[in-house]
Amino acid sequence: MAEDCCSFNKESFIIKPPKKSPLALRMVVLVAVMICGVYICSMCLKQIGNHGVPRIIMIELAELPCHDPGIPPSEIPYVHYPEPTTYSREECACTPVRYFAILSMQRSGSGWFETLLNSHINISSNGEIFSVKERRSNISAIIKTLDKVYNLDWHSSASKNECTAAVGFKWMLNQGLMANHEKIVDYFRIRGVFAIFLFRRNRLRQMVSIVANNHDRNTKQLNGTHKAHVHSKDEAEVLARYKPTINATSLMFHLRSTGESTANALEYFNSTRHIVVYYEDLIRNRTKMVDVLDFLKVPQRKLASRHVKIHTRPLSDQVQNWDDVYHALKGTQYENFLNADYKL
Repeated sequence: MAEDCCSFNKESFIIKPPKKSPLALRMVVLVAVMICGVYICSMCLKQIGNHGVPRIIMIELAELPCHDPGIPPSEIPYVHYPEPTTYSREECACTPVRYFAILSMQRSGSGWFETLLNSHINISSNGEIFSVKERRSNISAIIKTLDKVYNLDWHSSASKNECTAAVGFKWMLNQGLMANHEKIVDYFRIRGVFAIFLFRRNRLRQMVSIVANNHDRNTKQLNGTHKAHVHSKDEAEVLARYKPTINATSLMFHLRSTGESTANALEYFNSTRHIVVYYEDLIRNRTKMVDVLDFLKVPQRKLASRHVKIHTRPLSDQVQNWDDVYHALKGTQYENFLNADYKL
């Protein structure tokens, strides 16, 4: 009996670890889910609450470009609003500006024509800017100069600055224009530049003026000063006393070359917006300038110039070797140049 009492089962000394309760695991998961749910609900309530509260949103508005609803769509490529770097256009910042260039030849009346344009309160024509060789030394120099003029950063006595409605200059065909015509035509078309062609019908009169002007450049007949243009009748009379001698042998060649240059210029720039004006037409009928103002889309105004014409007499009284010139052109296609084709 005592033996039975003292006998122990070996298995009774082996202590087994308790088994994990599945209920405890479920409780942990449930608590985690509840915490996540509370967080999500709180975030949703916060978002919903924000929709009911007005918020101030800072928006930087970009400056709207100038626009005139009265300008038809076809004219928009030719209307510009320059922003000069050297000054502010202020209240005229939204005044539309047209770009133009007077394309001409020496002694074709371009100086007189330009002063007429500059007498208009809204037009700035800045003279013969490409007479300076550095400005036309290559196409890059030409483009740089054009950009400066059309951005209203070119300053001259003709500058109207703030309220300019049309800005340009005069450009002689032999001042890099014809040599770089392809690039310049592209520039005119892209930038919407108006081309105003100004030529003389009577190229013989043009030649007389060229020879006489070259003579005065060398002799300086007006008190030692060369003047291509004069502002008094007395000065004009002094210059008109000189009678140039024309080389009759090469006369036909020069007249033909001048005509070809004119024709080529018109052909090269035919794709640009342009107008052709002849000096003789303007002399006979000053109302022709109205066509130019309409072309530039500026208001019509009375125009004036202080220039006084130098050569007013018939060509026979102005050429030293008139008989030689007469016989050289008589019976040719240039015979009509021998006669005065306008009256002053």
